[in-house]
Amino acid sequence: MRKTIRIALSGVAEDYPQSLVPIIIRTLGYEIEWTHAGKADLVIFGPFFHVGKALRWAPKPLRPLIQSWMQRIHSTHRPLTLFQTAENLRHNHIPCDYALSFDLAVGNARHHRHPYWMEMLDWSDEGVIGNTNTRFGCLLKPERLLKPLGTAFLQKARRAAIFASHQREPRATLIRELRKHMDVDGFGPVFDSSIQHHSSSTFAKREVLKNYAFNLCPENTLYPGYYTEKIVEAFYADSLPLAWVDECVCVDFNPNAMVNLAPMMKNQFRDLAEAIGNDAALLQKAAEPLLLQRPSIEHLKAFMKNVLADALH
Repeated sequence: MRKTIRIALSGVAEDYPQSLVPIIIRTLGYEIEWTHAGKADLVIFGPFFHVGKALRWAPKPLRPLIQSWMQRIHSTHRPLTLFQTAENLRHNHIPCDYALSFDLAVGNARHHRHPYWMEMLDWSDEGVIGNTNTRFGCLLKPERLLKPLGTAFLQKARRAAIFASHQREPRATLIRELRKHMDVDGFGPVFDSSIQHHSSSTFAKREVLKNYAFNLCPENTLYPGYYTEKIVEAFYADSLPLAWVDECVCVDFNPNAMVNLAPMMKNQFRDLAEAIGNDAALLQKAAEPLLLQRPSIEHLKAFMKNVLADALH
């Protein structure tokens, strides 16, 4: 018999109910009843929650009354709390009972490292189905990421694509430096004003990358452990990732399967021409898999099993 768990959401993306964690909760034998914090067994806070602005929806004269009412509710009913972020925020950004984040080396059993790129993988072999990767065009099968990139990318046009909603640094610099050596085409809201949001794009990244040997895919910011979908999607589309990541990327990915632009900043990108223009060096990249060991979500399932049991105890 399936159990019911009442879950409230705050500060998460609008498509969060279709993401991996809710799917895992159902896989573990629970029915989810979406509700508000006053009735919830579990409240999941996302990266867009702002404590100081929690009541900005209410007219200012009514906020003290609403705050008093909320305090009375929480004094008699305190749901378990979980913070989950797909942004570069620390695991304790919002004080919660449990946390899912990118952070490495957190000595806390109530935290589990869950990098966002794992949301994009096909986990059907582990009994989890239902997650999607609409922007890319398909889920990523781990078996492909465990194989070398291969030389197919060298048969494509020697140019780069970048998908972006902004050109804040270092993106502007990376585009400028790369354009000294090849054409760089931009896709996304910052390059096309008719696109309201990256989720409303009419193209699939996989289809676009069929025409590009390289994918310029810098992370938004640098932090040990913060690696999103960008590198894995470039590799899966048979394009060499031109990344901008810190040295701890080896925790998740094989650094020899990409070109990391971050270390090149110290010498004004003098190594860039050799890295992308030397066919012998590119063939070495082509012989490397992105993943050196098969990923698994069994630990995530075990973590969520404990969270749910704690929420319903």
